[in-house]
Amino acid sequence: MHRELSGHSSADQRYTSLLDIDWDQISQVIEKLADRHEYQGVGILNFNDSEIDQLKELLPDAEHVILNLDHVPNNITWETIYPEWIDEEEEFEVPTCPSLPKIQFPGKPRIDLIVVKLPCKKSKDWYRDVARFHLQLAAARLAASNKGYHPIHVLLVTEHFPTPNLFTCKELVVREGNAWLYEPNLNTLREKLHLPVGSCELAVPLKAKANWHSGNVRREAYATILHSANFYVCGAIAAAQSIRLAGSTRDLVILVDETISDYHRGGLEAAGWKIHTIKRIRNPKAEQDAYNEWNYSKFRLWQLTDYDKIIFIDADLLILRNIDFLFEMPEITAIGNNATLFNSGVMVIEPSNCTFQLLMDHINEIESYNGGDQGYLNEIFTWWHRIPKHMNFLKHYWEGDEEEKKQMKTRLFGADPPVLYVLHYLGLKPWLCFRDYDCNWNVGKLQEFASDVAHRTWWKVHDAMPDNLHKYCLLRSKQKAALEWDRREAEKANYSDGHWKIKIKDPRLETCFEEFCFWESMLWHWGETNWTDNATSSPTPPMVNTASLSSL
Repeated sequence: MHRELSGHSSADQRYTSLLDIDWDQISQVIEKLADRHEYQGVGILNFNDSEIDQLKELLPDAEHVILNLDHVPNNITWETIYPEWIDEEEEFEVPTCPSLPKIQFPGKPRIDLIVVKLPCKKSKDWYRDVARFHLQLAAARLAASNKGYHPIHVLLVTEHFPTPNLFTCKELVVREGNAWLYEPNLNTLREKLHLPVGSCELAVPLKAKANWHSGNVRREAYATILHSANFYVCGAIAAAQSIRLAGSTRDLVILVDETISDYHRGGLEAAGWKIHTIKRIRNPKAEQDAYNEWNYSKFRLWQLTDYDKIIFIDADLLILRNIDFLFEMPEITAIGNNATLFNSGVMVIEPSNCTFQLLMDHINEIESYNGGDQGYLNEIFTWWHRIPKHMNFLKHYWEGDEEEKKQMKTRLFGADPPVLYVLHYLGLKPWLCFRDYDCNWNVGKLQEFASDVAHRTWWKVHDAMPDNLHKYCLLRSKQKAALEWDRREAEKANYSDGHWKIKIKDPRLETCFEEFCFWESMLWHWGETNWTDNATSSPTPPMVNTASLSSL
């Protein structure tokens, strides 16, 4: 017996799947359904007539309901659902998402299994396909509409992996080839489906409530990662300090590789980070020694399975206001970046070993748009939830910013009490500059990242740290030489901002913790292509010595 629900029946190539189904795979999956003989209803979506007949033979005892779904209008594209920009402040309009049609289902018979065949475009961008997403979303909505307590299974037939954070791999019962059988957690699914369909609306209001209730506090943590160099240790220490100053008591977890010295690990632990040592993951598409060679190490975050939720933060930012409420949000929650993409500098993830395996399984085939981990994650997690840019505010003045816009940003950088939740430091980092001013001013192409006000905000957090942590933010001799080189170049160029004229009073200028302290001599050969710097390998100083050096 079967029933066909009225709805859209005309052919639409966007929804057509050309996959030749392997019925042995489907049969093996259905065999895993122990209570299938008690099924009352099986919902079937996006199969042709002959395929429907095959499904009926495999599940002869249930009533078969042919689900019809009105198709999304042609003018709704992925860019409609994931626009590059929305009016978060609602100054000119209230952002709204398009309405995607739902399956109209009368409620009887009880649906125990939903079977959906997904299209898959023969292109690199198959995962940003409106029809494919719509079919998965419609199946999820139908499953979540169940009012009873009996479990519902969802069987997706697809050539490529389904949207990994809608039906999750932890809910995957079995996979046989192109057949993926899930038993979704319906309460969790309902929470996800209450959120906007895409980044076309904010998933968290601009003025978020700091007292939102989240889940098990002991299974929630902030996390960051350091690998391949010690340069960000000071930044991570300041980030930890900022989280505590903002009032959060969640665990702080940091992933480090073998290049982070015991000395620096001691500083990270003293700052409150729980250290997890990892093996780096190489980006197979990166050049040797390139900046992005090891940045796929970030995937190790998904192995932090002692936690249900992680708020990942880059080590070059400050938490100015408590963002614990983001633990309420699902994977992936982040601010928008450019085009349809999210910025991974602050993001909510849900650790699981199977998601980690998914990330690893495709590193040789999926192309990252920027060659880095952010680009790769955007190819995997195309369904994400937008939060206000105040929750990962980039320290950056765009070339097209009007003066009023620049002044607004400057006020935000220094507001006390803070307005921004997170301030993300782009360009040269505050701890690698002298505290007297933002050293981005002295490099022409980096002046768009220069803000003395934001610089002072970072140093305010630094000064609030326990004194025993300040030594991890000292300047190496080579960095002092680099700063002086940039200052001289700015003087030659006669930059109008005039920061190069400022006399340095930062006590770190005259503090040396390395065997080699005569950094001025480095400038004699600075910039020569065959010059080597053997005297400035990464130090692990047990104590601080003061050397008398000429001031700038």
